[in-house]
Amino acid sequence: MLSKRFFKTKNEAEVTFEFQHPQAEQVQLVAEFTGWQPVAMKFNKKEQCFKLKQRLPNDQQFHFRYLVNGTIWDNDHHADGYIANSFGTENSIVNTQRI
Repeated sequence: MLSKRFFKTKNEAEVTFEFQHPQAEQVQLVAEFTGWQPVAMKFNKKEQCFKLKQRLPNDQQFHFRYLVNGTIWDNDHHADGYIANSFGTENSIVNTQRI
């Protein structure tokens, strides 16, 4: 799930990425804005999900996916959209346009 917070004085949004997977022991966010390098997400025991906050520029969209246990690729099932990738699957999209 994605949640976004926009700032009045900055041209950026704080996006919180939240992800649950029944087999997950570790989850990494892999995205355009990380140079497609995996970034570890922290497990929140109270909410039973993995979370990561990231500040992104406003009025753009970015591709991303989750890597579960280093081997399983998954999308955010509440992403702003999806787009085909060169691996025959889809990437999730996060849009930072103010609504």
